[in-house]
Amino acid sequence: MSETINLLLVSSWQTIYMVLVSVCIATVFGIPLGILLLITDKGHILQNGPLNKVLGTIVNIFRSVPFIILLIVLIPFTRFLVGTSIGTTAAIVPLSIAAIPFMGRLTETSLREVGRGIIEAAQAMGASPLQIITKVLVPEALPSIVSGITITTINLVGYSAMAGVIGGGGLGDLAVRYGYQRFMPDIMLYTVIILVVMVQLTQMLGDFTVKQISRNR
Repeated sequence: MSETINLLLVSSWQTIYMVLVSVCIATVFGIPLGILLLITDKGHILQNGPLNKVLGTIVNIFRSVPFIILLIVLIPFTRFLVGTSIGTTAAIVPLSIAAIPFMGRLTETSLREVGRGIIEAAQAMGASPLQIITKVLVPEALPSIVSGITITTINLVGYSAMAGVIGGGGLGDLAVRYGYQRFMPDIMLYTVIILVVMVQLTQMLGDFTVKQISRNR
């Protein structure tokens, strides 16, 4: 029993590590991507049709590839970056690449909720594009952006389990190696329960954060 608990603890930590690092990377790159997708769109503050189409196409391509296929396709790139395609750190590469365009689209959608009247009022007062982004668009859409980060985190919990299929570590790897290959249904059940708890806690934390931000605006 103690061995099972140890396996579950180590695998849970690996999953948390993978997801947290991937979320941070997705947030750092995905939010600016979403901002670019919006402000370069037709009729917006920095309209740029060709750039918008290129970015939109790249995002759509990566979002349309199933994650399990992306895992395999990115094996050479992952090996180039971290020196191996197996393990927890290696799994962060495909997880992040899958999450960045997803986060970008969610951010773009959140920013579109900001009324055009607010943007036009800022322009009328002489605000620069950077000021409009940092003082109008992002602050107004912040609760929705945080909600998008929550959704991305929950998706990555599921993706991290899939990473276990190719030896990515974490709870998915534990479920495959012990629960499936060694016919240990109790391990499979425990991993499912832990994943469900992770998702529930993430959603609760995200909802709480959104409420706090909305209340303090």
